Amino acid sequence: MASKKLFIAKSKIDAPAAEVFRWHEEPGALELLTPPGEPVELEQRPAGIRDGDRGVLRVGLGPFKIRWVLEHRDYVEGRQFRDVQISGPFKSWQHTHSFLPDGDCASFLEDRIEYELPLGAIGAFFGYWFVQRKLQRLFEYRHRITKEAMLARSAARKRSG
Repeated sequence: MASKKLFIAKSKIDAPAAEVFRWHEEPGALELLTPPGEPVELEQRPAGIRDGDRGVLRVGLGPFKIRWVLEHRDYVEGRQFRDVQISGPFKSWQHTHSFLPDGDCASFLEDRIEYELPLGAIGAFFGYWFVQRKLQRLFEYRHRITKEAMLARSAARKRSG
């Protein structure tokens, strides 16, 4: 029997949690958080990140494109939202985005993904390390982009203030 796997990425961000959260709500954030050259196409942009908002991606898996439908759930303004796979490449997928305050001027961005690979034990045996490495690279990129966006906003405020 295939078991759920866990991936966690956590980074300190030099911006308040509410500000980092708001940036994730902005149109275009998903595209900015997608590394260049990744075989991902946004087929349907979600209306937002609130409960019930759905997005559809087409992800490349070798020569194939797989449709991935994700629904947002468990929205808590300024603190978290979750993406849950409705259909797609995984047996199951839940990605919780958490924005945790660290004083007034900093926060922790935590991405927690619980997933099950398809094809039972065979999928788990052959796919686990591939998926973990892919997620590690993806979230190193995403957290770097988020940090850079927050630094750019802070610099812009200082210039205009």
